Amino acid sequence: MTTYSNHIRSKEVENAARECLEKRGVSISSIAEIVYQMQKPYNESLTFEYCVESVNRVLEKREIQHALLVGVELDQLAEKGQLSEPLQSLVAQDEGLFGVDETIAFGAALGYGSISVTTFGHLDKEKIGIIKQLDSKEGGQCHTFLDDMVGSIAANASSRIAHRLRDMEDGLSDHEIEMRDQEERY
Repeated sequence: MTTYSNHIRSKEVENAARECLEKRGVSISSIAEIVYQMQKPYNESLTFEYCVESVNRVLEKREIQHALLVGVELDQLAEKGQLSEPLQSLVAQDEGLFGVDETIAFGAALGYGSISVTTFGHLDKEKIGIIKQLDSKEGGQCHTFLDDMVGSIAANASSRIAHRLRDMEDGLSDHEIEMRDQEERY
Protein backbone atom coordinates (compact mmCIF):
# COMPACT_ATOMS: atom_id res chain seq x y z
CA MET A 1 0.00 0.00 0.00
CA THR A 2 1.31 3.42 -0.94
CA THR A 3 1.52 6.05 1.77
CA TYR A 4 1.25 9.71 0.92
CA SER A 5 3.00 12.23 3.08
CA ASN A 6 2.90 15.28 0.83
CA HIS A 7 0.45 17.97 1.76
CA ILE A 8 -2.02 18.70 -1.02
CA ARG A 9 -2.46 22.44 -1.23
CA SER A 10 -6.01 23.77 -1.19
CA LYS A 11 -5.45 25.77 -4.38
CA GLU A 12 -4.39 22.58 -6.21
CA VAL A 13 -7.63 20.88 -5.20
CA GLU A 14 -9.69 23.93 -6.19
CA ASN A 15 -7.96 24.11 -9.59
CA ALA A 16 -8.58 20.40 -10.16
CA ALA A 17 -12.27 20.82 -9.33
CA ARG A 18 -12.58 23.77 -11.71
CA GLU A 19 -10.79 21.78 -14.44
CA CYS A 20 -13.24 18.91 -13.89
CA LEU A 21 -16.12 21.22 -14.68
CA GLU A 22 -14.42 22.72 -17.71
CA LYS A 23 -13.39 19.35 -19.18
CA ARG A 24 -16.95 18.09 -18.78
CA GLY A 25 -18.36 21.10 -20.63
CA VAL A 26 -19.71 23.01 -17.63
CA SER A 27 -18.78 26.68 -17.50
CA ILE A 28 -19.02 28.94 -14.50
CA SER A 29 -21.40 31.14 -16.48
CA SER A 30 -23.73 28.18 -17.22
CA ILE A 31 -24.05 27.60 -13.47
CA ALA A 32 -24.43 31.35 -12.86
CA GLU A 33 -27.35 31.40 -15.31
CA ILE A 34 -29.21 28.99 -13.02
CA VAL A 35 -28.34 31.09 -9.98
CA TYR A 36 -29.59 34.22 -11.71
CA GLN A 37 -32.86 32.52 -12.64
CA MET A 38 -33.33 31.27 -9.07
CA GLN A 39 -32.52 34.56 -7.29
CA LYS A 40 -33.70 37.33 -9.63
CA PRO A 41 -37.34 37.16 -8.42
CA TYR A 42 -36.12 37.98 -4.89
CA ASN A 43 -33.46 40.55 -5.73
CA GLU A 44 -34.27 43.27 -8.28
CA SER A 45 -30.73 44.63 -8.33
CA LEU A 46 -29.12 41.23 -8.91
CA THR A 47 -26.58 41.15 -11.74
CA PHE A 48 -25.32 38.20 -13.69
CA GLU A 49 -21.77 39.16 -12.71
CA TYR A 50 -22.69 38.87 -9.04
CA CYS A 51 -24.01 35.36 -9.72
CA VAL A 52 -20.70 34.45 -11.40
CA GLU A 53 -18.85 35.77 -8.34
CA SER A 54 -21.07 33.71 -6.05
CA VAL A 55 -20.44 30.52 -8.03
CA ASN A 56 -16.71 31.20 -7.89
CA ARG A 57 -16.88 31.70 -4.13
CA VAL A 58 -18.78 28.44 -3.66
CA LEU A 59 -16.11 26.63 -5.68
CA GLU A 60 -13.58 27.77 -3.06
CA LYS A 61 -15.33 25.57 -0.50
CA ARG A 62 -13.44 22.34 0.18
CA GLU A 63 -16.51 20.13 0.58
CA ILE A 64 -17.74 21.20 -2.84
CA GLN A 65 -14.36 20.52 -4.42
CA HIS A 66 -14.08 17.08 -2.85
CA ALA A 67 -17.61 16.03 -3.80
CA LEU A 68 -17.10 17.29 -7.35
CA LEU A 69 -13.82 15.42 -7.77
CA VAL A 70 -15.30 12.16 -6.47
CA GLY A 71 -18.46 12.43 -8.55
CA VAL A 72 -16.74 13.28 -11.81
CA GLU A 73 -14.20 10.50 -11.28
CA LEU A 74 -17.01 7.97 -10.84
CA ASP A 75 -18.76 9.29 -13.96
CA GLN A 76 -15.55 8.92 -15.98
CA LEU A 77 -14.85 5.43 -14.68
CA ALA A 78 -18.40 4.42 -15.64
CA GLU A 79 -17.85 5.79 -19.17
CA LYS A 80 -14.79 3.57 -19.49
CA GLY A 81 -16.59 0.54 -18.03
CA GLN A 82 -14.10 0.40 -15.16
CA LEU A 83 -16.47 0.02 -12.22
CA SER A 84 -17.37 -3.42 -10.94
CA GLU A 85 -20.89 -4.76 -11.38
CA PRO A 86 -23.53 -3.97 -10.39
CA LEU A 87 -22.12 -0.48 -9.65
CA GLN A 88 -21.06 -0.09 -13.29
CA SER A 89 -24.62 -0.55 -14.54
CA LEU A 90 -26.17 1.55 -11.78
CA VAL A 91 -23.94 4.54 -12.52
CA ALA A 92 -23.84 4.16 -16.31
CA GLN A 93 -27.64 3.95 -16.50
CA ASP A 94 -28.21 6.61 -13.82
CA GLU A 95 -30.55 4.12 -12.15
CA GLY A 96 -33.48 6.01 -10.63
CA LEU A 97 -33.29 4.31 -7.25
CA PHE A 98 -29.49 4.58 -6.96
CA GLY A 99 -29.57 7.87 -5.04
CA VAL A 100 -25.89 8.02 -4.07
CA ASP A 101 -25.34 10.81 -6.60
CA GLU A 102 -28.04 12.92 -4.94
CA THR A 103 -26.76 12.02 -1.48
CA ILE A 104 -23.27 13.34 -2.22
CA ALA A 105 -24.64 16.51 -3.85
CA PHE A 106 -27.17 16.99 -1.03
CA GLY A 107 -24.36 16.71 1.51
CA ALA A 108 -22.44 19.37 -0.39
CA ALA A 109 -25.53 21.60 -0.32
CA LEU A 110 -25.74 21.52 3.47
CA GLY A 111 -22.95 24.08 3.86
CA TYR A 112 -25.17 27.03 2.99
CA GLY A 113 -28.24 26.18 5.04
CA SER A 114 -31.86 25.33 4.42
CA ILE A 115 -32.25 27.67 1.44
CA SER A 116 -29.53 25.74 -0.34
CA VAL A 117 -31.11 22.41 0.54
CA THR A 118 -34.57 23.36 -0.72
CA THR A 119 -33.12 24.97 -3.84
CA PHE A 120 -31.12 21.81 -4.52
CA GLY A 121 -34.31 19.74 -4.25
CA HIS A 122 -36.04 22.05 -6.72
CA LEU A 123 -33.14 21.91 -9.17
CA ASP A 124 -32.91 18.13 -8.89
CA LYS A 125 -36.58 17.83 -9.78
CA GLU A 126 -36.86 20.56 -12.44
CA LYS A 127 -33.45 20.09 -14.18
CA ILE A 128 -32.90 23.75 -15.12
CA GLY A 129 -30.31 24.99 -17.63
CA ILE A 130 -27.06 23.05 -17.94
CA ILE A 131 -28.40 20.50 -15.45
CA LYS A 132 -31.02 19.45 -18.00
CA GLN A 133 -28.36 19.10 -20.70
CA LEU A 134 -26.17 16.96 -18.43
CA ASP A 135 -29.12 14.78 -17.44
CA SER A 136 -30.14 14.19 -21.07
CA LYS A 137 -27.49 11.48 -21.60
CA GLU A 138 -26.69 12.91 -25.04
CA GLY A 139 -23.15 12.75 -26.37
CA GLY A 140 -22.18 9.45 -24.81
CA GLN A 141 -20.87 10.89 -21.56
CA CYS A 142 -22.04 9.77 -18.14
CA HIS A 143 -23.12 12.63 -15.89
CA THR A 144 -24.84 10.66 -13.14
CA PHE A 145 -22.96 12.58 -10.45
CA LEU A 146 -22.10 15.79 -12.32
CA ASP A 147 -25.67 16.95 -12.96
CA ASP A 148 -26.41 16.74 -9.25
CA MET A 149 -23.15 18.43 -8.29
CA VAL A 150 -23.90 21.33 -10.64
CA GLY A 151 -27.29 21.60 -8.95
CA SER A 152 -25.58 21.66 -5.57
CA ILE A 153 -23.14 24.37 -6.64
CA ALA A 154 -25.98 26.48 -8.06
CA ALA A 155 -28.07 25.95 -4.92
CA ASN A 156 -25.17 26.98 -2.69
CA ALA A 157 -24.46 30.07 -4.79
CA SER A 158 -28.15 31.01 -4.68
CA SER A 159 -28.28 30.60 -0.92
CA ARG A 160 -25.09 32.62 -0.52
CA ILE A 161 -26.69 35.50 -2.44
CA ALA A 162 -29.88 35.30 -0.36
CA HIS A 163 -27.92 35.38 2.91
CA ARG A 164 -25.74 38.28 1.74
CA LEU A 165 -28.84 40.24 0.69
CA ARG A 166 -30.32 39.79 4.16
CA ASP A 167 -27.03 40.84 5.76
CA MET A 168 -27.08 44.03 3.67
CA GLU A 169 -30.72 44.68 4.60
CA ASP A 170 -29.73 44.20 8.26
CA GLY A 171 -27.12 46.93 7.89
CA LEU A 172 -24.00 44.82 8.27
CA SER A 173 -20.86 46.48 7.00
CA ASP A 174 -19.07 45.17 3.93
CA HIS A 175 -16.31 43.93 6.25
CA GLU A 176 -18.79 42.02 8.45
CA ILE A 177 -20.43 40.45 5.41
CA GLU A 178 -17.05 39.44 4.00
CA MET A 179 -16.05 37.90 7.35
CA ARG A 180 -19.23 35.79 7.38
CA ASP A 181 -18.57 34.76 3.81
CA GLN A 182 -15.02 33.70 4.67
CA GLU A 183 -16.33 31.53 7.52
CA GLU A 184 -18.92 29.85 5.29
CA ARG A 185 -16.35 28.84 2.69
CA TYR A 186 -14.25 26.72 5.07
